[in-house]
Amino acid sequence: MFQELKIDLPASIVVFFVAVPLCLGIALASGAPLFAGIIAGIVGGIVVGIASGSPLGVSGPAAGLAVIVLSAIATLSSWSAFLLAVVLAGIIQLVMGFAKAGLIAHFFPSSVIKGMLTGIGFLIILKQIPHALGYNKGVEGDLSYFQTDGETTLSAIASAFDAFSPGVY
Repeated sequence: MFQELKIDLPASIVVFFVAVPLCLGIALASGAPLFAGIIAGIVGGIVVGIASGSPLGVSGPAAGLAVIVLSAIATLSSWSAFLLAVVLAGIIQLVMGFAKAGLIAHFFPSSVIKGMLTGIGFLIILKQIPHALGYNKGVEGDLSYFQTDGETTLSAIASAFDAFSPGVY
């Protein structure tokens, strides 16, 4: 374990200096306390690093989940309720793991999973078209096809093209 310490120590210091601002930024973007970002970095960097056994593992807070965490905290209306939901989800995952419930995944065809992920990606691209055209009328963070302002994603794109006029401010 300590044979490569001379090589690993300088690398770990560099990763630390990169990871701390990243962890703090993701915590801030998630609406979580900044200390939660530090804890996520410690768990992701040290605990997972020791437990995984992989010499090339990379783990830590994920920036892509910041919007989901922010939405969950807003929906549950408190940080402590969000933490309770995370703990309960972890317990459910552990129980299902010990029960070997992952076998259920074999009954879902890969084409269904790929289709679902393609649909999500397609919706994300469609949601960005009005913003790319400079038409920012829609509600920020509106992730569903049917928007809260009564429009749909496609009608918002049509409205954006109607309001689009290149070169005119």
